[in-house]
Amino acid sequence: MKIRAIAARTLAPVIARKESLNTALPKGLAQVSDQERALLQQFCYGVMRFYPRLNLLAKKLLKKPFKEYDRDLEALVLIGLYQLLEMRIPQHAALSETVDAAVDLKKDWAKGLINAVLRRLQREQESLCQQLDENPVFHYCHPLWMIDKLSHNWPDNWQQILEENNQHPPMTLRVNQHRISRDEYLQDLIAEGIEASASPFSGSAIQLEKACDVGLLPGFDDGMVSVQDEAAQLSAYLLDLKPGQRVLDACAAPGGKLCHILEHQPDLDHVTAIELEDNRALRIDENLDRLQLDAEVIIADAASADWWDKQSFDRILVDAPCSASGVIRRNPDIKHMRQNEDLKVLADIQLSILQNCWQMLAPGGTLVYATCSVFPQENERVVARFLKLQHNAIHQPITADWGTERPFGRQLFPQTEGHDGFYYAVLHKDQS
Repeated sequence: MKIRAIAARTLAPVIARKESLNTALPKGLAQVSDQERALLQQFCYGVMRFYPRLNLLAKKLLKKPFKEYDRDLEALVLIGLYQLLEMRIPQHAALSETVDAAVDLKKDWAKGLINAVLRRLQREQESLCQQLDENPVFHYCHPLWMIDKLSHNWPDNWQQILEENNQHPPMTLRVNQHRISRDEYLQDLIAEGIEASASPFSGSAIQLEKACDVGLLPGFDDGMVSVQDEAAQLSAYLLDLKPGQRVLDACAAPGGKLCHILEHQPDLDHVTAIELEDNRALRIDENLDRLQLDAEVIIADAASADWWDKQSFDRILVDAPCSASGVIRRNPDIKHMRQNEDLKVLADIQLSILQNCWQMLAPGGTLVYATCSVFPQENERVVARFLKLQHNAIHQPITADWGTERPFGRQLFPQTEGHDGFYYAVLHKDQS
């Protein structure tokens, strides 16, 4: 099967909101050669990154929408539009290969339709895009609810957030400084011809000039380095870890922050990680094994205390499930998968997890609440609700040169050639 047909079948369940791209893409990658992997990823990520715009354009070009059972054809049309608008593939090749992919999908009847749609775009691209650009969904390439909410919440930053969401993210590393210093590892990268620089906010972070396969990173298999965004690395520093402490990482998968905790303070007494889903818990184990680190991994619900043995923790990280609106550039299907009504549901789950974990925190202990969201509804407002309910909880302002200070915590926005969108709040438990 040709690569465009594989891409169409990969994207079909994502467009139907039945699977995330993270779930669907590995199935597609398993069907292509190593040489084709990058192109398949480009098709899939590109279509979802520009889906709001491509979808409006497709509706304009098609006389009627595709049936549910023809989602693969809908995806194929979007792949064709994406190639003509955003890729450097010669247009005649993009058009002919996309039309021919309908045969691989066993839908020969659609060849004429796809050909007509793509040729019309070639002829009328300027006028069509000019008309549609008056629509903010087309212009900003985001769903309207997201545009409205961001412009309301962040009147000075919303356009920058939307623009960053449409960009390719940088590749950032976390150096295991228990094994090697950041400066030494930078020299190792330079020796391998990999251009990189130290990131400004995390003392363990290095940003690559250009993304590369992890197999090319010196010492990756030996646990010298991991891939992790700089914003996500800040949690280990905010926990203010001390030797001999007991630490809980709630909602721990895939284990990046957990491993950083263990690297940052190797003399902790005990570290527990909980994760709800079996397959995601396996990712934690894989990361621990590669980095030669040790933690107790429990498959459990962070909103329940059923698993807890009543031994309190000195430090707790609650990296709560969220809309992931701060990492859209890494997971562009979020624009399509998330709905406005999800935020209330998520905020209630976040509060429930916070309340449950709070009982496990020792008096005098610290809890760091984190999300990769840019919506205050999931961030400072959850913390405000929590503080009203827990009278022994004290908000500890974060003094830092990153992010924006909020009434509670600090908010980071996605940055060009920098960190993702993230939120942190530090909560201290009264000794009395």
